Amino acid sequence: MRREIRAVAIGAAVSAVAFSIGAILLVGRSLPDYDGVVPVSGLPSEVTIARTENAIPHIYADRDASVFYGLGYAHAQDRMWQMEVLRRLSQGRLSELVGAKALRADELLRRMDLHGAARASLAVQEPLTLDWLDAYAAGVNAYIETHRGFGAAAPEFLLFPTELEIWEPADSLALMKLLALQLASHVDREVLRARVARRVGPERLADILPDDPHGAIVAIPDLAWLDQTLGNGVATHGDLWLPGLGRDWSSNAWAVGPSRSVTGASLLANDPHLDYSAPSIWYLARLGLSGGDVIGATIPGLPAVLSGRKATLAWGITAANMDDQDVYLERLNPDDATEVLTPSGYRPLRVEAARLHVRGGDPVDIELHWSENGPILPDRYYDFSTITPPGHVVAIARTLFDREDRTMSAVHRLLQAGTVESAIEAMRDFVTPAMNLSLADPDHIALQVVGRMPRRGPGHETLGRMPSRGWIAANRWDGYLPYADSPRVVDPVSGVIGNTNNKTADRPFPQHVSFDWGDTQRIHRLAEALGARDLHDRQSMKALQGDTVSPPVRTVLPAVLKAIRADDPRLQRVVGMLREWDGRMRADRPEPLIYAALLRQLQIDLTQDELGPDIEGFTHPRIDFLQRVFSDTDGAAIWCDDISTPVAETCADMATRALRAVLDGLDVTSGAQVEALRWGDDHIATHDHTVLGQVPGLGPLVNIRHAADGGDHTLKRGRTSGKPAAPFRDVHGSGYRAIYDMGDPDRSLFVISTGQSGHPLSRHYRDLWRIWHRGEYVPMDLTPASDAAFPTVLRLTPKRQ
Repeated sequence: MRREIRAVAIGAAVSAVAFSIGAILLVGRSLPDYDGVVPVSGLPSEVTIARTENAIPHIYADRDASVFYGLGYAHAQDRMWQMEVLRRLSQGRLSELVGAKALRADELLRRMDLHGAARASLAVQEPLTLDWLDAYAAGVNAYIETHRGFGAAAPEFLLFPTELEIWEPADSLALMKLLALQLASHVDREVLRARVARRVGPERLADILPDDPHGAIVAIPDLAWLDQTLGNGVATHGDLWLPGLGRDWSSNAWAVGPSRSVTGASLLANDPHLDYSAPSIWYLARLGLSGGDVIGATIPGLPAVLSGRKATLAWGITAANMDDQDVYLERLNPDDATEVLTPSGYRPLRVEAARLHVRGGDPVDIELHWSENGPILPDRYYDFSTITPPGHVVAIARTLFDREDRTMSAVHRLLQAGTVESAIEAMRDFVTPAMNLSLADPDHIALQVVGRMPRRGPGHETLGRMPSRGWIAANRWDGYLPYADSPRVVDPVSGVIGNTNNKTADRPFPQHVSFDWGDTQRIHRLAEALGARDLHDRQSMKALQGDTVSPPVRTVLPAVLKAIRADDPRLQRVVGMLREWDGRMRADRPEPLIYAALLRQLQIDLTQDELGPDIEGFTHPRIDFLQRVFSDTDGAAIWCDDISTPVAETCADMATRALRAVLDGLDVTSGAQVEALRWGDDHIATHDHTVLGQVPGLGPLVNIRHAADGGDHTLKRGRTSGKPAAPFRDVHGSGYRAIYDMGDPDRSLFVISTGQSGHPLSRHYRDLWRIWHRGEYVPMDLTPASDAAFPTVLRLTPKRQ
């Protein structure tokens, strides 16, 4: 019997090993070949793709179109799954690939019709851009054509098999619009502001949603009927599954001019922040173009270098937080629900039928509607149901719906620029996503806001801060403001420019750019650090990108600690630790965890009685709000009174209560337990594969996780999730870092947060992550090199017909 059991066990083990080997071989067949000669169709001339030891492609050819063909081929080799997911998402067709999980996102994207707008905008692109788009698409398609077998293009297609469609130029333009959808959330803010305003009034609204140059929001009599429609629901947009995308883009960029540089030439540092993923959204590449080689960060699917450098010019990007979107309430015709009221009477909606196909399910038929202001969205999105009166629907206006969008042509002109001046002019036709473009050439630095600013009239009833009535002419956009009205700074006297998504303009409406900004804290640390020394070099730039000081530790925290009644040894110990702390958000220290938990708990305690379910819109501590409360600015200390109790609480009561709750939640009863706490136990950087990472047993193989320094307000950004289950998980940060040295350009540096390859079995899936995690970089050298200098060389040659 034992022999039989042993035989069965051995047989089972052999079968398991054989199955594992077979699975690995099946998955491994999709690993791309980086060496050799491959004849391909549609290639104008031979192209060389020489990869470094980290698989960064250097792409050369005698024609620019061939170079972009090579970029498309390289993107497809390394990131075909990522490209397909983003393409289908932009089309509202992701459910066809992954099933019903993506259905809500598909419906939203289909209603927005990003791909339709992208197709229409092909007609206005410059001839050179059309040439490069066509060549890039041909390169992607050359790889698709030779990798149509089961799972041949990427291992994910083994689980989600599909017949890959050809890549079209419009697919790339649609991805740019999808990026714009991610970069700003003014629609959410308009709805949240309307809800909160009616709960707390204009004075208290200025506490929790401040930064309005016109003063507090006043009640608008004509919109008083909104009060009757406010519900108790919570925002649902956050439940959308948008793989590869986040809800926000925050970034850092700064430059020092020749007078502030050790070398006497400008330096520029850039680290765009997006949600982490494995692989990263970023992909490094060098393009050997006739107008000068370009090297930097690309996004697979886009034939462009979004942050990078040439021999004489460097550029970086941060989100501009421009208010380039509005929410409109449209009044339906009570006698015909296919019409809405306009300034000239009732007019019919544009209506179109659409069918959403779902893997493993029945198709879903929907009707798409557009008013003159934009697409009509169901009230289950963005929590519109809480602000939509009976007999009305909601439309949104956004610049990303522009069907004459020449953004890609502007980016391609930037790739041909050689100076700060020519780069500013190159971006004149850039529409969306709105960005702050930081620029440096050897002798000059600049910051230029790019992206079309809507022209709103002075009679706009909400100034774009809250939903407005779509049938009032004064609320409608009248085209765009001229490019000359966009904020611009060139060669300031200080010799320094910087942006951390902070306010870029202090101008009256409608030239205000925005009332809502992405940062009010990191900019102070950046200004302090840049001003701390007269001259900067690459090393000081690196130190700043790795800086973990949290500014609120020096502003808000002392006021909170002063208010706490430390009347027992446990509180005394913790308050003493926080007072002596240097404010660095180090993963191996307890203070950052206590500090982050304290501010989070304090905001919840201060606001949940007034905001009720609307507290869901405030997932992270708002530092400006806490500053106002603990300094009693304009009577803001009134937030400390819990209106649900019969007594009048003070800020000392609330601060003490919050710290006790934090220590109880952390199960801290002794000094030794306090010392044992570690920020890195909770602040875990989470670079997860958007699909395979959710499959049981595969997570440890494809996800990249590690304890991380930094936090919500540090220059080395490690933005926390804010979700109740894991509020301090690090989900968002600098997936790309670069330092461009215009005094010695070929000693410039860059790195991404994972690896170049999207294939989990590739050694390049996470090799750059180790470098990135250590705060190190790899060279971004444009020095000509022979093929022998590269570990792998792939040549694409025109296939004979």
